[in-house]
Amino acid sequence: MDSATTLLYLPPFILASGSPRRVELLRQLIPEFGVVRSDANELHDASLGVRRLCEVNAERKALQVSGRYPEHLVLGADTLVWLDGEPIGKPADAHEAKVLLEKLSGRVHEVVTGVCLVHESGRRMRLFSESTRVKFRGFGEDVVTEYLSKVDTLDKAGGYAIQEHGDLIVEQIEGSMSNVIGLPLEPLRNALEQWRRPNQAG
Repeated sequence: MDSATTLLYLPPFILASGSPRRVELLRQLIPEFGVVRSDANELHDASLGVRRLCEVNAERKALQVSGRYPEHLVLGADTLVWLDGEPIGKPADAHEAKVLLEKLSGRVHEVVTGVCLVHESGRRMRLFSESTRVKFRGFGEDVVTEYLSKVDTLDKAGGYAIQEHGDLIVEQIEGSMSNVIGLPLEPLRNALEQWRRPNQAG
């Protein structure tokens, strides 16, 4: 499926995120879009459950930007690693990154990305989430040290990036790889097609 023709008739588009990984992923679907970092306050309430928590934060990010750009279709996203019923966010420093990786060693965790699409002038919004199960290899401190020497983990949920030397720590994934990186491309493509202009949808 050719993304250039499939998504040709979208409104002007803004990604409400400064994540370079999301920018790279979104370019696989949309050749041209603006990037406006959202400064919305995120919730950290685990009682909401991982899917709802990610969706609420994605919605907050999207709405914070769409209020300034009502004619644009705005995408907000939020990704969390979830283990033992608790969200694992981005490590504050190298020590915390080491602790997180050691905690995930040999275990299965869930990576969830919430996505919100808002077109304020069109009075439309779409909210959804995608989940991927990731199983880590069992590894010791030597592997953690090697991984941290190769990957900057401080801006990444769970303290790792599956696309960067993931073979050192990841044994298996079940579900969307792009979701683990930060944006689930296949459900996003399906959602974006709803914004195509009916008289030009072909």
